[in-house]
Amino acid sequence: MPAATKEPKAAKSAKADAYTELCDLVRKGSVLGSVNALLNWDQETYMPAAGAAHRAEQQSMLAELVHERMTSKRIGELLKACEADQSLVGKESSETARNIREMRRDYDLATKLPGSLVAELAKVGSQAQEVWKHARANDDFKSFAPWLDRMMSLSRQKAECYGVKAGGELYDALLDEYEPGMTAREVESIFTPLRERLTDLIGRVAKSGKKIDTSCIEVKVDPKLQHEFGLQILKAIHFDLDAGRLDVTTHPFCSGMAPGDTRLTTRYRGEKFTDALYGTMHEAGHGLYEQGLPKLGSGKKPGHFGTPLGDSISLGIHESQSRMWENFVGRSKPFWKWALPRANKAFEGALKGVTVNEMFAAVNTTSPSLIRVEADEGTYNMHVMIRFELERALLHGDLAVKDLPAAWNEKYKSYLGVKVPDDRRGCLQDVHWSFGLIGYFPTYTLGNLYSAQFWETILTEIPDLEDQMAKGEIGQLREWLRDKIHKHGKRYRAAELCKKVTGKPLSADPLLRHLSSRAGAVYGV
Repeated sequence: MPAATKEPKAAKSAKADAYTELCDLVRKGSVLGSVNALLNWDQETYMPAAGAAHRAEQQSMLAELVHERMTSKRIGELLKACEADQSLVGKESSETARNIREMRRDYDLATKLPGSLVAELAKVGSQAQEVWKHARANDDFKSFAPWLDRMMSLSRQKAECYGVKAGGELYDALLDEYEPGMTAREVESIFTPLRERLTDLIGRVAKSGKKIDTSCIEVKVDPKLQHEFGLQILKAIHFDLDAGRLDVTTHPFCSGMAPGDTRLTTRYRGEKFTDALYGTMHEAGHGLYEQGLPKLGSGKKPGHFGTPLGDSISLGIHESQSRMWENFVGRSKPFWKWALPRANKAFEGALKGVTVNEMFAAVNTTSPSLIRVEADEGTYNMHVMIRFELERALLHGDLAVKDLPAAWNEKYKSYLGVKVPDDRRGCLQDVHWSFGLIGYFPTYTLGNLYSAQFWETILTEIPDLEDQMAKGEIGQLREWLRDKIHKHGKRYRAAELCKKVTGKPLSADPLLRHLSSRAGAVYGV
């Protein structure tokens, strides 16, 4: 039998060099993209209003430059070379093969968009954000309507550039940006039965006739004291404040813009301090995910910042992390056993005499309301479903922008039984549509579903977790999330990760069990 011929070292080196160069080019594009993220964070926090016009020009130019880099012919050539190399892609489950697969997906999507459209989307998005802020503050939908109409038109163009698969629809192309592989029909097939089951649960709570005393969370607390308590909570759940910060904005968000730089924002008002607390914990969940991604290397091992392995899987998985810390931890009785005395001290005795059971009940009411980010767990997903249906209709032209307020108000009456008093608390409450995040909203409910399924698995693998939480010991939970979810980056797609972690495909049952358990504990239904 003839001896196996060895591949020349020069050939091996050339193959390795192709992958190294590919990662380097993609990483450089991501560095430039992180500058744009920094500009957006500044616009939402500290930028003076008079700087808005120039900021739009800056973001437009940067978006076009990033797009130019990420769609270069050289990246296409290197992708082909890497895909032809079995030593790189032969083992489909390897980190390298998955990295190349996701870079190919990103490249193919990016090259379908003309740079001029990317620049226009960034510019109009930046301008529309500023108009939205004033429109929301002044309850003036008419001033925002032309900008929303323009953004919907640009989003439609974007979806058309991506293309529609056989049997699909325009909305799929935009949804796929945030939740790869998911379609509008699949979302609808999940949401429709979920809505029916949630309607039944909400109805049973209403029929119970039980009134929950929420006075303990309605006390007035100075926003400065709320901010200091929020920082305490961030430290307790191991969010690294040396690699992050917490600031104030109109609509809370998290920006994991670079290694060692993850920024959270929240908002405060004098009453109902739990709105700010849960907003902070929600964004901290996103932040912990960003800090847990393998962006930075260790020892001789390089970091993955800028490549898919250093990025989050999907927004559904991202939302699973934020909703988990906000709801499964933050609204739990064990959490309040630990947090209540600390909150009372931080708020200078404002919660004196409040019991853990009273606080638990107050933060777990099921009561239809107007504002999504302030909604309770039992009704939250109804808010998401309304937005999914409306933005789908807006994108397809089945709903005119001028008719949005009336359609919004009708759905809130139908789904939640509440009357919307004004557009400020109606169709102007969310920032997302102003800068073109069409297809984003369904990921909030998908995140709730993933979160509940992960949580059931967590409780079987960390059986004393609730005892730990009651002592303020959250470290083991964070490490579990890092090991099972964060460290993989985009190595797995969302459905694949869900099955890998829980042993089962995504199901609504864990979420319904969780919501029913909370409603049973508070309302006895």
